[in-house]
Amino acid sequence: MEVAFGLLALVAIVCACSALGQRINISVPLLLVLAGVVCSFLPFVPTIELNPEIVLVGLLPPLLYAAALQTSLFDFRSNRRSIGLLSVGYVIFGTVSIGLVVAWLFPEIPLAAAMALGAVVAPPDAVAATAIARKVGMPRRVVTILEGESLVNDATALVCLRAAIAAIAGAVSAAEIAGGFVLAAGGGVAVGVAAAFVLTALRKRIRNVAINTSTSLIAPLVAYLPAEAIHASGVLAVVVTGLIMGTKAPSMPNGAARLSQRSNWHTVQFLLENSVFLLIGLQVRTIIEGVRDDSLGPERIWFGCAAVLLAVLVLRPVWVFPATYLPRLIPAVRRKDPAPPWQFAAIVSWAGMRGVVTLAAVLILPAELEHRSVLILMALVVVAGTLTLQGFTLPALVRLLHVKGPDPREDALNEASLMQMATAAGVQRLQELRSDADPPEVVAMLKRRTQERGLAAWERLGRPAAEAATPSQRYAQLRLAMLDAERTKVLELRRGGGYAHEVLVNVLDRLDVEESMLDAALEEPDGGSGGEGIARPRGVCPHLESAPDLTVPSGPFCEACEREGTTTVHLRMCLQCGNVACCDSSPGTHAYKHFQLSGHPVMRSAEPGEDWRWCYPDELLG
Repeated sequence: MEVAFGLLALVAIVCACSALGQRINISVPLLLVLAGVVCSFLPFVPTIELNPEIVLVGLLPPLLYAAALQTSLFDFRSNRRSIGLLSVGYVIFGTVSIGLVVAWLFPEIPLAAAMALGAVVAPPDAVAATAIARKVGMPRRVVTILEGESLVNDATALVCLRAAIAAIAGAVSAAEIAGGFVLAAGGGVAVGVAAAFVLTALRKRIRNVAINTSTSLIAPLVAYLPAEAIHASGVLAVVVTGLIMGTKAPSMPNGAARLSQRSNWHTVQFLLENSVFLLIGLQVRTIIEGVRDDSLGPERIWFGCAAVLLAVLVLRPVWVFPATYLPRLIPAVRRKDPAPPWQFAAIVSWAGMRGVVTLAAVLILPAELEHRSVLILMALVVVAGTLTLQGFTLPALVRLLHVKGPDPREDALNEASLMQMATAAGVQRLQELRSDADPPEVVAMLKRRTQERGLAAWERLGRPAAEAATPSQRYAQLRLAMLDAERTKVLELRRGGGYAHEVLVNVLDRLDVEESMLDAALEEPDGGSGGEGIARPRGVCPHLESAPDLTVPSGPFCEACEREGTTTVHLRMCLQCGNVACCDSSPGTHAYKHFQLSGHPVMRSAEPGEDWRWCYPDELLG
C-alpha cells in the first residue's frame, strides 16, 4: 500500500508542478527539484533511498531512448566532431581535473576515489540539458550538440567510473583501462546496431498496434541488457538503437503503430524525466544527514563542496572554447565547417547542468569506502548548484548575448514549401495510378483534399492571427462542431441500448481519429513575444504590390556561401537587384544580411516550383 501511495503522490506532484511551471513560466525541472527538497524535510514523508540500479537500468535507458528517437541521425552525424569532443574529450578532461582537485583538497581521500567522483560529476545530464534547451529556444545547432553530448557522455563517464572503482579495489593498468574503453564503445555500437536491426525486422511484420507498440516500449532493455552482459556500454547501445529506430520509423508500415509509439513514448518521457528531478530533491535531507559525523569536519566538507562546484563551472568553458576553435585552425576543417560565433561556445559552456545520473552513479561507490558520504554530498552540491545557477541564468544569458532560436516564420515557410512538394508528388502518383474505370468524382475528391492540405500551410502564413480564421481553420472549427454533435448523438443512442458495444466503440474511435487530425489545423504558429501571427501587419503591403517580377536565373547559387565556404539550405532572390543569397536556415543567412545592407524590401524564393514572396519590413508573405 505504501508503494502504491508513493507512486500516486509522485505522479500527482509531477503533474501539478508541470502545470504550475508552464502557467507561471518557471522552469519545470527547477520547480520539481525545489518541491522535492521541501518534501524531503516534511516529517510525514518517509525517507526515500535512491537505488542506483533502478536509475541506471529502469530510468536511464528509456529516457535516453526517448531522447534518441527525437534526435536527427543526420544532424548528429554532421556535428559528430563537436559532439565527440564534448561527450568523450570533455568527460575524460573533467574526470581527471576534478579528481586532482578533490585529491588536493582532501588528501585523506584516495586518488582513485577522487577520480571516481570526477567521473560522476563530469557529464551533463541528458534530461536536464534537453529540458532547459527546449524552454530557452536556442539555435538548432547548439541544441543538437547539447543533445548529442548528453546522449553519449554517460557512456564515457560510466566507463571512467568502472575503471576508478577497479582501481579502488586494487591495481589497474593503463592497458586494461584502454581495453575497457574499446570494449565499451565497440561493443555498445555493435549491440545497438544489432538490436535496431532485429527490432525493425520484427516491427515491420507486426500489424497489431498493441503488440507493435509494446515491442517499441521494450526496445531500450533489448539493447541495454545484452550490452551490459558482455561488459560493453549499455547506454551507448540504447542511444544507437534509438537513433536508428527514430530514423527508420517514418518509413515503416502501419501509421497507427507510429502514432501509438509517438504518443506512448511522449507520456513515458514526460513522467520519467520529471520524476527524475523530483527524486533529486528528495535525496537532499538523507545526504546532508549522512555527513554529520564525518571526521573531516563540516566546515572543511562544505568548503570542499563549494570548491568542486566552482571547478565544475570553470572547467567546462576551459575545454569548450579551445575545442571549438582549435580544430578550425586546420584549413580543411575550417572550409567544411566555419567557426561559429563565440556566443554559441559561451552558451554551450554554461549549459552544463547535472542530473539524477550523477547521484545514481555516485551511490555505486563501495559502501566500505572511507568518506563515501562526503563524496555523495559533493555530487549533490554539483547537481543542485548547476541546476540552480545555470538553469536559472541560462535563459538570461541567451537573451543577453542576443542569440535567437529558430525563426518561426522561416520554419513556416519551409513547412509550406515542403508540403507543396509532397502534395505535388501525391498528385503525380494519383495520375499514374488512375484508370478509365475510376469514377471521376473519386479522383477529383482525392486531388482536392490533397491540395487543400497543402494550401492550408500557405494560408497560415499570409494572415495575422488577430484577423479572421483562414478557410482551413474555419473548416476545422465547423467540422469539430459537427463532430461534437455526432458524438453526442452516438452517446445518446448508447444509453438506449439498441446497439452493440463493439459497434459503438468503432464509430466513436473513427470520430476521435478525425478530431485529432483537425486539432492541428487550429494551432497557430508562434509569432514571437507579442503573441501575433506570422504575418503581423494588416492590410495590403505596398512593397509586395510594387515589387518587380524578376525571373530566377538558371542554376542559381549563393555567391557569399561559395566565397565563405558555408552550406546553402535554400535560395532567395532580391526582387530589386536580383541578388541571389541563402535563407535564414543557412549558416550564412546572406539573404537577410543583403536586406540589412541594401534596404531592398522584397525577396522571392529561388527554389524550383516555388513563387512566393516575402517582405522584410512588414514581415508579410505575398
